[in-house]
Amino acid sequence: MIPYGRQSISEEDIAAVVAVLRSDWLTQGPAIEQFEKRVAAYCGTKHAVALCNGTAALHLSAMALGLQPGDWLWTSPITFVATANCALYCGTKVDFVDINPKTYNMDVDLLSAKLERAAKEGKLPKIVAPVHLAGQSCEMEAIHKLAKKYNFAVMEDGSHAIGGSYQNKPVGDCRFSDLTTFSFHPVKIITTAEGGMVMTNRTDIYEKICLLRTHGITRDAKQMTEPAHGPWYYQQIDLGYNYRITDLQAALGLSQLTRMEKFVARRRELVKRYNELLKELPVEIPWQHPDSNSSWHLYIVRVKQAHRKVFEALRAAGIGVNLHYIPVHTQPYYQQLGFKQGDFPVAEKYYSEAISLPMYYGLTDAQQDEVVAALKNALRA
Repeated sequence: MIPYGRQSISEEDIAAVVAVLRSDWLTQGPAIEQFEKRVAAYCGTKHAVALCNGTAALHLSAMALGLQPGDWLWTSPITFVATANCALYCGTKVDFVDINPKTYNMDVDLLSAKLERAAKEGKLPKIVAPVHLAGQSCEMEAIHKLAKKYNFAVMEDGSHAIGGSYQNKPVGDCRFSDLTTFSFHPVKIITTAEGGMVMTNRTDIYEKICLLRTHGITRDAKQMTEPAHGPWYYQQIDLGYNYRITDLQAALGLSQLTRMEKFVARRRELVKRYNELLKELPVEIPWQHPDSNSSWHLYIVRVKQAHRKVFEALRAAGIGVNLHYIPVHTQPYYQQLGFKQGDFPVAEKYYSEAISLPMYYGLTDAQQDEVVAALKNALRA
């Protein structure tokens, strides 16, 4: 089986983790702060907070932006459910903005029209969470302008997009947002096994997320309500969570980060080969916005005819294709909240045609040729 995604672990990665195992720190040690500083420097952001996974990054980001019961968070229906779930964790309401048929990201024109209607109804969102699907940035400058006009916070879900760029600047620099979240799951651009991170230029958000990731507990005298009783003293000043990453994971992330450019360069080589190999086939290859340079977490094609038959034929041929994603509003849990089929037709049409082909650093040219041959056979069957 050729999987749709796979981590790349080097001997240097293994050595980095072993070094932590032999150190005095396994959990909250120096590797975490080093990892945060390196990613912040890579993205050109003031602050970074490492967390146990990308979902925790989304959840604490929503909390740090002040999402409260009665508020709304809007996001894309084509995303992993965590982007929407983070609002439900806060006891708030979720809505979606349909996707652009070319980029598969949130459609800015539809967002603008929906905001205009919401302003008249008094139902503007507190947060809009654009999702950089497959590694391609959303149209962040336009979203930023709408945020200024309608006074909402912008939370970039960059789970797919570390290593990518927008207007020649790294995704995660937060020029056009309050914060950006990353995921370091094994199939992502770099991995910490499980892990996530929040990037922000806002010190208030940084301090809030640092507090929330460790039970809302502080030893900072400036944050306490009374003088310390002694060197052992701490206070819980907020209701937080145990969302901490470990030094083991951070050490792996630090090592992986040294190969970021190599990882992304190879993915872009594979994209060029796919584009060339597939140009004569009856499939729609990914379109790239001129302002974006994707890091290519995913390579998504669209099959207009016999989609399920083609998908199943590829799986039967040993090609581990996948589908990213089932529109969130069609999930049973969300249908219980009042969403229904037909609410976001562009996303639903995308779902009926999309297939994620194998895309990862270790994919060889020969394996890629095998994927394309299997796709040709499936389309002919």
